[in-house]
Amino acid sequence: MGENAKDEAAPFPLTDVDKWVLSQTDDEFTYHTWDELRQLIQNNQLERLKRKPSDLRRYIKWTAETKAEYGSITNFLLAHRLPRAWGPPPFKPASDTPFADPSDYRVLINDWPYGFAPGITHIVVWSRTPIATDDTVGDMTPESRRTVAEFIKRYFVDSLGPGGEDRVMWFKNWVALQSVRTVDHVHVLVKDVEPALLQEWAKEHEWHRAR
Repeated sequence: MGENAKDEAAPFPLTDVDKWVLSQTDDEFTYHTWDELRQLIQNNQLERLKRKPSDLRRYIKWTAETKAEYGSITNFLLAHRLPRAWGPPPFKPASDTPFADPSDYRVLINDWPYGFAPGITHIVVWSRTPIATDDTVGDMTPESRRTVAEFIKRYFVDSLGPGGEDRVMWFKNWVALQSVRTVDHVHVLVKDVEPALLQEWAKEHEWHRAR
């Protein structure tokens, strides 16, 4: 009965991993290492990604409060995180190809990262252009996966110079795992990147501002 009550009180469905994490203390929690993350992403085991117990509790609380105030997480993002130039959905992207036009995406450091070992930064790239998914679990199509991979290389990997491909990983949650489904987004993980470069990647540009 206690577990059911917790599930009903949560502002989003708790996965088995979430429930297990909530049974732990921060001292008992094991952080995701870079090698482990690579394996999880390669095997598409995204449901195994987890937040630190105290972070997950704060995230649950924040989500509930934000939904109560704004009606949805999407409304909060539109008000405080995403470009005002986008306006409300349904969006009208400049290009039908994701990440082809810089005004159609916004790079942000994730406010609620998973529980990563030191040196790993969690970035989210929000896309005004829909990213195609299949009709089964909502995973990316082969074409959309290639499109995203090309963007990740161009925007992140190449700017890191030689060896950059070993310091960047990315994934897109299946639809069933997404906490925000109205706006497409891709998760990018980077290792040992200087704060100045992180700020450069995530800075707001003129084309993001409302005209």
